[in-house]
Amino acid sequence: MTATTTEKQAKKPIDFIGYVLRVMIILTLVCLFVPALNPTHMSELMNEGDSFFTSGISYDGIASGFQRAVSRGYIEQGVLVSTYVGALVSLIGMAAMLVGCAMTIGEIKFKRLGSMITLGGSAVSLVGLIVVKLQQSGFTNAANPERIKPLEPVGAIIFIVLAAVCLIASLLYLIMLPKSTKEDKWIMEGKYRLFLMMAPFIVLVFLFSYLPLWGWRYAFFDYKPGLGLSMDNFVGFKWFTYLFQNAATRADIGRVMTNTLAMSGIGLAMSWLPLAFAIFLTEIKCGAVRRSVQTITTIPNFISWVLVYTVAFALFSSDGFVNQFLLSTGLTKESTDFLIGNDGIWIKMYLWGTWKGLGWGAIIYIAGISGIDQALYEAATIDGAGRFQKIWHITIPGLMPTFFVQFVLSISNILSNGMDQYLVFKNATNRSGIEVLDLYVYNLGLGSSNQIPLSTVVGMAKSIISVILLFSANKASKAIRGSSIV
Repeated sequence: MTATTTEKQAKKPIDFIGYVLRVMIILTLVCLFVPALNPTHMSELMNEGDSFFTSGISYDGIASGFQRAVSRGYIEQGVLVSTYVGALVSLIGMAAMLVGCAMTIGEIKFKRLGSMITLGGSAVSLVGLIVVKLQQSGFTNAANPERIKPLEPVGAIIFIVLAAVCLIASLLYLIMLPKSTKEDKWIMEGKYRLFLMMAPFIVLVFLFSYLPLWGWRYAFFDYKPGLGLSMDNFVGFKWFTYLFQNAATRADIGRVMTNTLAMSGIGLAMSWLPLAFAIFLTEIKCGAVRRSVQTITTIPNFISWVLVYTVAFALFSSDGFVNQFLLSTGLTKESTDFLIGNDGIWIKMYLWGTWKGLGWGAIIYIAGISGIDQALYEAATIDGAGRFQKIWHITIPGLMPTFFVQFVLSISNILSNGMDQYLVFKNATNRSGIEVLDLYVYNLGLGSSNQIPLSTVVGMAKSIISVILLFSANKASKAIRGSSIV
């Protein structure tokens, strides 16, 4: 048996323990944001929607529901403070575990230091979790447990087990690692550095795109604000069937879908406009003029829709600048409020959206133009091609891959018009024509209807249809153009 074979066999147990350690740390971080696994949720007075992360960074997340209980002497405030301190200490330990886990993918020096940090973080986290677990007796033995309504969170045991496994695995990993030498350097492979640069964005996508899917469970309950979810109000697929059985709901869905598809259809039909605007900008030879136009058209993207509506009101309301100008010049005898009514509402919304986002949407195409080989333009000039010929035969073909990626994504988002624009421009006279699907879901769940389960069902349907549209458009792109984005 050669020395190389022996080294490979010796590395297998170390690598296995390293994989186990990283998986356990990732699993711990995932559980950290799941409200159902919050180990501090020891009473019904606590908000069941708070995760362990929320409880650890905010004392109010733990104590906000106990103000009356503390003032009446039902429970000691020290129990709440100790629970928060334990959660905070545990979070600090988990942060150290994450840093150490990232360092273990480096070379030997990074591995040893990372395993030490992970070991210390696991120990700190375990101590914090034990402190939290010990506070459970403070809730069950409170002066008036009937008012406290204590609970036994299963998440406490799960987190303690995960922390204990991480502690043992990091200790074994540190013991089995070979000693570092003076020749060893603090280096990490390039692929791992790129992964660590990408990791924060993966975490953000998980937190803001995948974790909220936990809220889909409200679609299966007869939920009312202020009440919890339990088998007592579990209704299965009641709201799914109600969506199609109720005539009024069917009519609303038909109207809303018409508005949504119409406005999205206008956007798809005009999706070439940012590309054309980008070409227009790059064809401006004066650098100062080009930069000025680009800046002026990009700034509106950073203005909120509330301020956009303020501008629209100042210009087009019955007392706005446009009406005052028309009246003063005698072009009209009475003022007209251009912001009310359904006449041309779809076009109006598209124009306001274009004014706000055209400059920003052109940026990606400007970057694409800068990536086109300049030798092609030089060769075309030598061959006698004019400006428009170079645009048609070089610039536009060079931007087509970027355009089709944007177009496919736009098709997948055909049901997602956003809500802010339509919410601020909505009034009693144009509601039937301006209410798109996102705004309908908002009004249904948080408006006067207050039907959170039904709005959740509509939101679920929209997400599922959007995924189907994405893969369908991607498949069509692959069949037509021979390339896809997924």
